[in-house]
Amino acid sequence: MALCGGVGAMALPSELIVHIFSFLSDRDKLRASAVCSRWRECLFYPALWTELKLRIGGGCNNGGGSEETPKLEFLMRKFGSFVRELQLELAPADGSLSPLNNDQPPGADSDPQLSERWRDAMATYLDQVLCVFTSIRNNRNLQKLSLYGDTCILQQEGQLDSSNLHQIHQGDKKINEIQQLFMELLSNSRQLRWLSCSFMLGLVTPCSLACLSNPSAETLQHLSLLDHQLGPLISPSELDRLSNLHSLALDFSDLTSELCGLLASPRRTPLHRLSLLLNGAALEFKPLEGTATEDDWKALVRVSANLRVYIMALEVDSTELLRVLKPSLPLERLHLDSYSTLVTDATLELISQQYNKTLSHFLLLRDNPDFPDLTVNRNEDPLVLLAWRCTQLAVLVIHGYTVWSHNLVAISRLRGSSLRVLTVSEESIDFDPDQSVCMEGDPVHNLVKEVSLGLGRVWHPCLDSSLVLSEPTQHFHHDLHAFSMGM
Repeated sequence: MALCGGVGAMALPSELIVHIFSFLSDRDKLRASAVCSRWRECLFYPALWTELKLRIGGGCNNGGGSEETPKLEFLMRKFGSFVRELQLELAPADGSLSPLNNDQPPGADSDPQLSERWRDAMATYLDQVLCVFTSIRNNRNLQKLSLYGDTCILQQEGQLDSSNLHQIHQGDKKINEIQQLFMELLSNSRQLRWLSCSFMLGLVTPCSLACLSNPSAETLQHLSLLDHQLGPLISPSELDRLSNLHSLALDFSDLTSELCGLLASPRRTPLHRLSLLLNGAALEFKPLEGTATEDDWKALVRVSANLRVYIMALEVDSTELLRVLKPSLPLERLHLDSYSTLVTDATLELISQQYNKTLSHFLLLRDNPDFPDLTVNRNEDPLVLLAWRCTQLAVLVIHGYTVWSHNLVAISRLRGSSLRVLTVSEESIDFDPDQSVCMEGDPVHNLVKEVSLGLGRVWHPCLDSSLVLSEPTQHFHHDLHAFSMGM
């Protein structure tokens, strides 16, 4: 073909080359830009980069994501000023970080000499965030900004404060500059529709949203502000400005009775999705006192009839859980994740009774070598009762609790093909020896056969528990994104 030669290809108008390149993935666009200067010029046309999705770091054992910083700087320099949708995940460290001369993790309660690796990871994170906001600070076309910091490893068990940052070169200065650039971005924005900041250390302050421009306050439809450490990141006056929100994500402790009352105002656009993170480790300095009451939920549901709620409870004992699970809360998704705390059968009983008409996703996970049996001293398995009562149940994920094989078969038969996802780790499944004697053949093979028949599709237990036990905050960030979009 003529176009395969250099002359023919160069004869194509730039508009046509740009249109052809629009069908390439971001990775392939960057590869194609190395072919020649003409292609490079066409490939960096703004229309090809309206959306940018990046994950920087994670899985890099040598220096975390520091070696990827130049790539990030290049992309931000090229596209930061005009990109319309930016989704960025930063994972500056991988593995376990610990102080040099102390067995305790770096935190507020211990003030050890931080390990060189910890300092490098934190410095990398600050440099990358600084790079991003320096590039997008004046972008008035930005419509969607989604940021996730995979930074739990940097916080470990304590709160990072200024004393930690003093041990990082220009740490305080960089944090202040990042916060100023973020507020500058909010002030310059004109059509922001989606703003999500999840676990971004040192980025959002209680004063940040006050800088949001009036045009963006009118156009903003989704707001997500999540931070394990700080107090409320949004004030009632700032929430009152955001009258067109369709979806909202907050720490559960930040959803006060006053904020809930504002969301229930008839002057606002009805809220459709509300995602709440309840972190048991943070309840010491973010208590539940003053959070939304049963009457607050009733008032909110009256105004927002289509409201659905997603809750992740991380390391929360059943006593605290029962305090927040109000009867009028329109719960659609519930994720209970823990390392040491136990979910009781009474809690599951309450969940299955109160949310039998709304609950569609239920995840029960525990990362512990013990597998407690929820059927002890009971005639019925509470998980079977949940599958029977919750008629909308479509996703059920279980790990860390004993699930008897015959109860798993019962669950599959009760929900059938409407249970789109049934994920149970192999370690969680146990077999009744009395029933195994009566059955012929391999019990695992029989279980797979019976559950597959009940679901109407091929089913297998999950052999790799790491596929189930993802990092909780990352799982919540991804899930609330899909949930908030109505997916």
